Amino acid sequence: MAPKITDFVEEAGAPGIIAGIGAVLLAPVVIPVVAGVGKPIAKTLIKGGISIYEKSRGAFAELGETWEDIVAEARAELAEAKQLPAVEAGVDNGDNGA
Repeated sequence: MAPKITDFVEEAGAPGIIAGIGAVLLAPVVIPVVAGVGKPIAKTLIKGGISIYEKSRGAFAELGETWEDIVAEARAELAEAKQLPAVEAGVDNGDNGA
């Protein structure tokens, strides 16, 4: 069953009806004012978002470079560790034979 306008009027009461009529009458005046104030606020928020994005992009690039440096150092240490026992074994064999 579809709601009837009389049901809405009974539930909203006089204050609700007055507020609704006031909103309809003030909408043509309020909407342009809100749009005029809202546009600069929206632009400011967008500028801030772009600024934060640019700063974070630089920070993430720096973090990526640091990460790559750490990984390269770790790989170099692993390679050195793999080569080190072979060199020591060669030195030990030379000492034992002499």
